[in-house]
Amino acid sequence: METSTGISQGSNPPYEDKDATLSPEDLSEMLAAGTKEVHEKAENTQFVKDFLRGRIKRELFKLGSVALYHTYTAMEEEIERNKDHPHFAPLYFPAELHRHQALACDLEYFYGPNWQSQVTCSQATQRYVDRIHQVGREDPVLLVAHAYTRYMGDLSGGQVLRKVAQRALKLPPTGEGVKFYQFDAIHSAKAFKQLYRSRMNELDLDMDTKKRLVEEAVKAFQFNMEVFEELEEVGKTIQDDLLDAGMPVHGTLGGDISKCPYYAAKMAASGGTAYVGQLAMAVLRHPTGQVLFATWFAALAGLAAWYLM
Repeated sequence: METSTGISQGSNPPYEDKDATLSPEDLSEMLAAGTKEVHEKAENTQFVKDFLRGRIKRELFKLGSVALYHTYTAMEEEIERNKDHPHFAPLYFPAELHRHQALACDLEYFYGPNWQSQVTCSQATQRYVDRIHQVGREDPVLLVAHAYTRYMGDLSGGQVLRKVAQRALKLPPTGEGVKFYQFDAIHSAKAFKQLYRSRMNELDLDMDTKKRLVEEAVKAFQFNMEVFEELEEVGKTIQDDLLDAGMPVHGTLGGDISKCPYYAAKMAASGGTAYVGQLAMAVLRHPTGQVLFATWFAALAGLAAWYLM
């Protein structure tokens, strides 16, 4: 397995393989524990359940990409503004992580060269964007919660979900439409996530600040759920264009559905073989149910996977 990525921070070693035992007071552990309840609420919204049943509308996938574009543009603007802040500088990896340009490519693929004149920021997304700009201006340390929530999820679930989206939407194998999931500067997602968590745990933060970061991560989940609810309402006004491309057992997941971190997390959480079997069959029969999930649930898939690592 490769262990380096061309890290943009040249003064630091590329990947640090630290085997020290994590403490419950480490920021990464506090975030995982503190967001568990809201994460479970998010994955049990009607919006998520509908897609797990295999119901997907292409227009919602596109609107989800629009929401992601505005969210990541705001977050990365604030990251650039605060890249030298002592509580964020160790987590500054623009070449490896930044997503807004990749999302712009995806939107150009779906909407054409004049895509910017065709898309708008929805109300729920705007509230999310406003909060990101607020913390960037007033309390930059809270950007750690937003960056960790989004980027670690992208890295955890992105590659599997990219393949699912390509199959269900019949996208080109060269990556058009799913550039969001391609981290070309990261050769080992597992090693990079270890590095990122290690850097985060080494930040010089008191316990009060860590608790505020957990609260902010919970808010990030809540903003995401508001976007889910908004998309669900929009979906009611869009004519069904359901696809059923079918996914053979030995399809894009290599014959092993457990490779999907979201599915693996649901298995572990439920503990019920009947539920697991029903969910597996639903996913295998309806790959398109994973498409919008692939857009907006990459972060959730990654956060679910944290509890299994």
